[in-house]
Amino acid sequence: MKPDEPVWTPPPDAASDRPPGEVRRILRLFHPYRGRLAVVGLLVGASSLVSVASPFLLREILDTAIPQGRTGLLTLLALGMILTAVMNSVFGVLQTLISTTVGQRVMHDLRTAVYTQLQRMPLAFFTRTRTGEVQSRIANDIGGMQATVTSTATSLVSNLTAVIATVVAMLALDWRLTVVSLLLLPVFVAISRRVGRERKRITTQRQKQMAAMAATVTESLSVSGILLGRTMGRSDSLTKGFTEESERLVDLEVRSNMAGRWRMSTIGIVMAAMPAVIYWVAGLTFQPGGTAVSIGTLVAFVTLQQGLFRPTVSLLSTGVQMQTSLALFQRIFEYLDLTVDITEPEKPVRLEKIRGEIAFENVDFAYDDKSGPTLSSIDVTVPAGNTLAVVGPTGSGKSTLSYLVPRLYDVTGGRVTLDGVDVRDLDFDTLARAVGVVSQETYLFHASVADNLRFAKPEATDEEIEAAARAAQIHDHIASLPDGYDTLVGERGYRFSGGEKQRLAIARTILRDPPVLILDEATSALDTRTEHAVQEAIDALSAGRTTLTIAHRLSTVRDADQIVVLDSGRIAERGTHDELLDRDGRYAALIRRDSHRAPVPAS
Repeated sequence: MKPDEPVWTPPPDAASDRPPGEVRRILRLFHPYRGRLAVVGLLVGASSLVSVASPFLLREILDTAIPQGRTGLLTLLALGMILTAVMNSVFGVLQTLISTTVGQRVMHDLRTAVYTQLQRMPLAFFTRTRTGEVQSRIANDIGGMQATVTSTATSLVSNLTAVIATVVAMLALDWRLTVVSLLLLPVFVAISRRVGRERKRITTQRQKQMAAMAATVTESLSVSGILLGRTMGRSDSLTKGFTEESERLVDLEVRSNMAGRWRMSTIGIVMAAMPAVIYWVAGLTFQPGGTAVSIGTLVAFVTLQQGLFRPTVSLLSTGVQMQTSLALFQRIFEYLDLTVDITEPEKPVRLEKIRGEIAFENVDFAYDDKSGPTLSSIDVTVPAGNTLAVVGPTGSGKSTLSYLVPRLYDVTGGRVTLDGVDVRDLDFDTLARAVGVVSQETYLFHASVADNLRFAKPEATDEEIEAAARAAQIHDHIASLPDGYDTLVGERGYRFSGGEKQRLAIARTILRDPPVLILDEATSALDTRTEHAVQEAIDALSAGRTTLTIAHRLSTVRDADQIVVLDSGRIAERGTHDELLDRDGRYAALIRRDSHRAPVPAS
């Protein structure tokens, strides 16, 4: 992170503080698919009615068909029971297909929404948030919700319908036995709610730990992390740290899975023992003075009661799972609720032809209210096609000034204009077409050379790519590789040297052909010979463009049309190279300092 970059603090995790009102927001995620869910509801209702019919058929078999020897009726009733089983299976498969499709679409919507939101976040967010944390929210948190969004809604409706239908059928058979069966149900509900709250708390801790471990893996197993760890002799220390992170996760996983397990098991035992209680209560009714219950009714009732066991336990478990999933949803909603500071205006201005004149008009900038101003009262105009060089000590605000042009940050005072239009009034597409950036930290994707160049212009032809590479003086090197432009650059471009990566970045910018160019210390990390080669590519790139150059090596800015010296966020001097030397001020001091540095040996 550069010294003049912001300090951004992630929002506190408030999963444990938010009220259950989030449920309404979760339900809104399913709103676009309400038609499909209605079909699932119809299938659930039909399945429940079919399931309830089977015990009544069984009662008729035991009480009428078999005792009276009516084989025709027996055959029809038996076929009816087989048909109900077939219909239940068909309805179940259709329910699973539709509900899983809806659930996966909801997860897709969430992933896309989070990714889109993160694309809109300011640079400050990413400079202060670990990459693994961001990845964990998208992968682990949304992935952890899969069971909830794909099956919980259907399971809730299905089991609730099954319970209601079964209870009604049980009442129709014998109300006294039904009352006995349902006596402990309120106790079971209270237990499951308590277990749900406990698992929700543990799940929040578990997801935080998973995010921490993902961040450790992302940082330590990247190319840069491996190089740093081995050259510093810290591989064993990193392994030990990861082991400790994993141990903590093991403990939380065990606690999450075992939370309330004994209490839920007790519910299962009681529910499984209910048939014995029913037989005992029914046996008492055979005593003198009691109202007898027929064998058919008793068997049908126990069948219904056992059928009630599965959806009831499933309902209780679903309630626990939903409370647990709230912790995951809340973590996702935290990212979706992040404030996006830089937005497009309601009626943005679109420039079809861009000349490239840049003006900083009394610009002030501060990263937040707590820190002091990074830039103050900056007034500079760069005519179209001219070059402005910005120099100064580390932390003087040079990079921040350049970030204001493409709206990586917005000014807090004054304005920045492109061709006389405030950049805040322009549409994002105009800014993207207008401004190209080549920085010291070149980023290349783990893809082919051609794909990396086409990132700037997806529709570029092979001839256009080759012409851009020639202009950047990197074509001959690419052509010498065994796979040419199909060569994989490797993670973050580590198969190429620093100078080669810079020239690839320049070729990528040439391909995009922006009228305004920002060079942010593009050669500061290169040796003298490589710098010369890259500088020639930069000169070719800058020709005819409005160029804003941020430089430490002042040899690269001597020919600039205007040079501005920043000091503590203010303009200390301005003029051409010769004018500033004659003034013998800060710029002249920087030149003398630069000339006394030993040249970097060529590699």
